[in-house]
Amino acid sequence: MREKERKLERRRLDEELKPFRAAGREPSPTDGLLRAVRQTVGIPLAEVAVKMGVVVSTVTDLERRELEGTITLRSLGRVAEAMGCKVVYGVVPMKGRTLEYLAEERLWRKVLGAGNGGPREQGNEKEGT
Repeated sequence: MREKERKLERRRLDEELKPFRAAGREPSPTDGLLRAVRQTVGIPLAEVAVKMGVVVSTVTDLERRELEGTITLRSLGRVAEAMGCKVVYGVVPMKGRTLEYLAEERLWRKVLGAGNGGPREQGNEKEGT
């Protein structure tokens, strides 16, 4: 992809991901989101379990796994669907920054020589070091 096209795509993605950047400023913006949504809407565990075709303990296990960060996107989507929701996720730069900021930062590191593709960055470090 040529640099001009990359820049246009970064701007488009930055605009599209704008709502997610606010959440990205939080340390763990989605911890306990499944349980929070379920309880806020007033959906009993048993109802979610029936809609998913599983037992209640499976739903509580999935809610726990979401808290631990070990739930799969597929499972997250299944629970959300059982609650009448869908999963929408985004990948955003940390601290509310933009993709344009990250690209410029990388460019400046390259220009200034701090990130010159040395052995560690290329994954060529020697064993034992």
